[in-house]
Amino acid sequence: MYTKQEIIISSYREGKSHRQIARDHQISRKTVKKYLQEHEKTLQSAVCIETAQASNLSVEPIYKMSTPRSKLKLTPEVEAAIDGLLADNEKKQQLGMRKQMLKKKDILEELQGQGFDIGYTTVCNHITHKENRQRYKEAYIRQVYQAGEICEFDWGEIKLCIAGKLRSLQLAVFTSAYSNYRYAFIYDRQDTLAFMESHVRFYQTIGGVYREMVYDNMRVAVAKFVGRHEKEPTQALLQLRGHYQFSHRFCNIYRGNEKGHVERSVEYVRRKAFAPKDYFADARQAQDWLEATLKRLNGTKQQGTGKSADELFLQEKRVLGKHPSTGLICSEQVQSRVDKYATISYRTNRYSVPDHLVGEFVDVSVRSRELQIYVQNKRVATHTRSYEKHYWSVEIEHYLSTFKKKPGALSGSLALADNHYLGGLYTDYFQNEPREFIELLTYCREQSVSEEKLEASVRRLLDTCRQGVSVEKLRALLGNKPCVNPIMESEDKISMKAKEQLVGITELMHQTKLQWILSINK
Repeated sequence: MYTKQEIIISSYREGKSHRQIARDHQISRKTVKKYLQEHEKTLQSAVCIETAQASNLSVEPIYKMSTPRSKLKLTPEVEAAIDGLLADNEKKQQLGMRKQMLKKKDILEELQGQGFDIGYTTVCNHITHKENRQRYKEAYIRQVYQAGEICEFDWGEIKLCIAGKLRSLQLAVFTSAYSNYRYAFIYDRQDTLAFMESHVRFYQTIGGVYREMVYDNMRVAVAKFVGRHEKEPTQALLQLRGHYQFSHRFCNIYRGNEKGHVERSVEYVRRKAFAPKDYFADARQAQDWLEATLKRLNGTKQQGTGKSADELFLQEKRVLGKHPSTGLICSEQVQSRVDKYATISYRTNRYSVPDHLVGEFVDVSVRSRELQIYVQNKRVATHTRSYEKHYWSVEIEHYLSTFKKKPGALSGSLALADNHYLGGLYTDYFQNEPREFIELLTYCREQSVSEEKLEASVRRLLDTCRQGVSVEKLRALLGNKPCVNPIMESEDKISMKAKEQLVGITELMHQTKLQWILSINK
């Protein structure tokens, strides 16, 4: 169009000849003549010459072909052969043989095997053109939602660096269809326990229940397909329905957009929360950051309504279903046998139990974040659940009876190595006295002394006594009360001073005993 304008302006304003214009623009004189003749015809047939001239100068030139160019390679015979192979693909798809369908490259090889001289690009263009002609133009219907009526749920994958290690985690996202109120939780896996627990936590957070939950065809919600459109819910979804008394609806296959909001919510929450920051010390810190982000998003004014999600949710909260007085317990019950290492195995990982249970059967209550181990309905161990492979989670107090018989095994044990504080305490003060260290741990277990209180007592002992740490001194500081509530415990200056004097007396007795032994030896 620019060249066309230059030709007309050069002829009418500057009075240049056809030859000069063709030379200046490096084009054929026939092209110059054609543009000028078209312009003259437009001016002769126009009512207003100025309007026609301006309009013609703004119109892009049209190149006309006398006869349409025939296809040299894509002959009707080739088209018929391609269409026949595509028809075979459709039959295989209907029979559930999707993985045995021909790809475009395979179709090219079939055609070349039949003697057709054709290229890959020509085959792809024909298939794409045919698919575009057959593609159904889908229309979307605007929905109107009622307060407290529908809530949508979906999973989304996030990758975060937790404690310096890149991990793939799962985001469970809930979105209210009416208020666009969003809430989300972080889990290690898209399994049944996480699916159930996320619902329990969400209902506890909002203090009510929506009348209908909407899901796509996720495996934790759909047990199997019955026909083309009917789906059978899983036992987990039926338990949630029965406890919280809500109805559910599934989307059609590959139609996540039918949920309306949550597909967009997963991407929106993931981007707003973890695009600015994806490094965290632990999973708890990541969840806190997510909740702070959701609080900010729910408090932001929305386009269209001019109100925030929090403001609209307050209207919904009045009409939500009643939350049950008790929450649903989400756990899996399994039975396991304790091996020779005093551990039970669950999904390639091992978790320790008290060593006197070697060879016994125990009941394990598996939850999304922890394992609780029972013997005759009495809990004997609790472990944080690990989603790694071949991981050992051991507590040193489970092996104290064995360490009393085998004190030499303490220094190189996994139980001591996994506990950083006790490992450092043993290395610094008890490396040559393993029996005394075992005696100290046994005393702490019998008297219900926590690791935090033991650490505080060691610091206090080092502040008042520079000669070192011993079991007798620590027991003197810890006292003989089996259960001490740290909230009720109040140590005034007199009691502190009395304990310091007791430590000094104990130290003096040890020195006197040592001097007496030396005098006898002399």
